[in-house]
This record gives sequence, structure tokens and C-alpha cells, in this order.
Amino acid sequence: MSEYPPGSREDREMLTKMPMERLLDFFFLQIRNLWRVDGLYFLGIEEKFGTDAATEIDAGVWEIMAKIEAKSLQKMFQVGESPDIATIIELLRKSSWALDQPFKKVEISDTRAILRIDKCRTQEARLKKELGEFPCKKVRFNYLKNFAKTLNPKVKVNCLVCPPDKHPKNLWCKWEFSI
Repeated sequence: MSEYPPGSREDREMLTKMPMERLLDFFFLQIRNLWRVDGLYFLGIEEKFGTDAATEIDAGVWEIMAKIEAKSLQKMFQVGESPDIATIIELLRKSSWALDQPFKKVEISDTRAILRIDKCRTQEARLKKELGEFPCKKVRFNYLKNFAKTLNPKVKVNCLVCPPDKHPKNLWCKWEFSI
């Protein structure tokens, strides 16, 4: 049995009986549901205390989540200390944040990686609800920086563009990772 046993033996048996395609759909649904909870909490805080307070709280939560998630993925996938950029990006792509970003592109070289989000569900949902763009730069920067630095303290993360920055319609955010 895995070191991270989710649920009871009966739950595991029920899931192992699902066809792989259905199991993957179910897995992504659960990630989406976690993001829905995150969004609902944010909206509740924003409504009661304003966008600045909600953003401050959200940034702190994701800063901590980055460290937890990076360490958990590092352990689960047996990645050694101070991995290279490609390995860090490989783990990041397995994170709950990245798995909920289907419209991402990654370019990787030996010393550098670029991650871009061309279409953002969170931002598009806010615009649809006429809430305006979420100034997510602080939240996302804290998450990405702490995720990478937890794995390798030599990694630098640079924001190339992210709201509230002006950005083209086909790009929400773009991040550079380097050593």
C-alpha cells in the first residue's frame, strides 16, 4: 500500500474497479472541486473584507501550500535534494495548481524554463461574473517561488507578466525559472 493511503480499503477497491479513463476524469473533477472551494473562500473573504485582504490571505495560504506540495511530490516521486530545472518543472506540472491549468505551455532548457498560462479559468470566471481581473501576481509568485525554492534554494523565479500587469488577450501570465 502507498505511503499516502487515501481513504479506506473499500474506497481504494471501488476506485481500482473504475476504467482508467473514468478514474482520470474523476481525479481531475476532484482537483477542480478543490479549486472551486478555494475560489468560494476567496470570494467570501473578498466580499466581506475587500480584494486586498482576500489577496493577502490567499497569498499566505498558497505560500504554505507550495512548500507542502513540493515536499510531498518530491517524496512521492523520489526526487533527490536540489533537483535541476527540468525536474522542478516536472514536479510542478504534477501539482494541484498546474493540473488545474489545462492551457499551459512549458519550454525547458538546461538552466531555464518558461511557464505560460494562455487561458485562465479563474480569471475568465471572474470576468464572466463581472468581478474584474484578479490581481493574482502576489499569490502566484509566492506559490511558484516557494515551490521551486523548497526543492532547490538556488532557483530564481521571475514574473514576466501576471495581473495586475497589462497582458495580451492570449496570455494571462508568464514565469521564468532559472538557476
